[in-house]
Amino acid sequence: MRKMKGLSILVMCLTLLLSACSKETNTTDYTPPSETAASSPEGEAVDLGGRVIRVAAWWDLKPAGESASDKARLDKIAEVEQKYNVKIEFLNVPFEEYMNKFTTTVLAGEPFADIVQMEYKSALPAILKGQLVPVDEFAQSFSNINNEANLITRYPAIAGHEYAFDNPTAIGLGMHYNRDLFKKLGLPDLQELYASGEWNWEKFIEIAKLATKDTDNDGKTDVYGYSGWALDAVKHFAAANGVKLADEEAGKEGISDPRTIEAAEFVNRLYNTEKVVKVKTGDPMNWEESNTFKDGDVAMFTSAEWNLRDLTFDMGVVPIPNGPQGTKEMTYANTSASAKFIPKGVVDPKIVYQIYEETFDIPQIEEYPGQDYLESIYGHEEDVAMIREHIAGTGVIMIDDAYPDYPTYSFVQDVIVNKASVAASAEKYKAQAQASIDKLGK
Repeated sequence: MRKMKGLSILVMCLTLLLSACSKETNTTDYTPPSETAASSPEGEAVDLGGRVIRVAAWWDLKPAGESASDKARLDKIAEVEQKYNVKIEFLNVPFEEYMNKFTTTVLAGEPFADIVQMEYKSALPAILKGQLVPVDEFAQSFSNINNEANLITRYPAIAGHEYAFDNPTAIGLGMHYNRDLFKKLGLPDLQELYASGEWNWEKFIEIAKLATKDTDNDGKTDVYGYSGWALDAVKHFAAANGVKLADEEAGKEGISDPRTIEAAEFVNRLYNTEKVVKVKTGDPMNWEESNTFKDGDVAMFTSAEWNLRDLTFDMGVVPIPNGPQGTKEMTYANTSASAKFIPKGVVDPKIVYQIYEETFDIPQIEEYPGQDYLESIYGHEEDVAMIREHIAGTGVIMIDDAYPDYPTYSFVQDVIVNKASVAASAEKYKAQAQASIDKLGK
């Protein structure tokens, strides 16, 4: 397989984490323009009298200025500030303080930022309380998001409507595999299996069993077929079997869905029947198991791309294999999905969005969104193509965590740790799951 030439990591951050601006409330000491001016066509200049436009996240969104694209964006921000007579600020709020700051300021009628980064599982309660504005209420007919969408794009709907937006990306979570270990053990390449249509749950089990062995003949297993956090594993294989653990649009629990039961039984088979999973901490429910693959003695593992740096082995990637009820359009659980939102109470959201979008109107250096980022992580052209063509856009947004006391963790723990019947456990937690959804509403 062809190795790719290393590209500048400095440019890498540009498209994925380029976002705009923010800092404190901006509804005071500001006289809004007329309604006509606020929605002036084609980004026509409007004097906003020095208003501060703020975009918040729990990390620093300001372009670092180290790459050509970063510098171009900083120049564009300065140009937009002059055009509209505004000041664009970036607000970095610690994650543990973030949602409390959002809630208290929105309830007070003075959102702490005009545009906020937010996880979907946090956005759902906010949407149900009327605290976020739908995209159609601020994106105008001429907006890039409603046309080419190469600067900003709509993100997946939540609760039946589109609220989220962000830069276009080409990333997604897949089933990674240790190429070095596969070659050493003489295992078939997963990308070849995928291309031939053989990549499914049964083939996954077959490969995992072949990889789990005692290679030094000391009576102890020293190479394993799979590793991962059991809670994530159930969610991923449920998504790959076509189901959500909680369906926010239908307002229905998904723990008792036959497809969830089928996925949980499959994961239980990995851990407790075939015993092909390395559990380094001794507790499959420990989230630190997400990093066990880094030891280099695990053949296959699920991981987000940001957790793949500085590995000591060559790796490849394919989609998580579909289950019997799955489709290629749904291959993994996106449990930490986040995007940009505009809070209710922001003055003139149309012009705020217009300004934000314009700050990304810079020369596009990359061939596709996120090119440098992807190519800084994946060393093979085949892997980048697999992400772009078969994994990106196939994530199922899982927001069961949005519901208070939703029993996904207890359900998985009963099955994987306590070795209870999957069907019995699903029945046990069904009512609690539905009550949790009903409590939050839809």
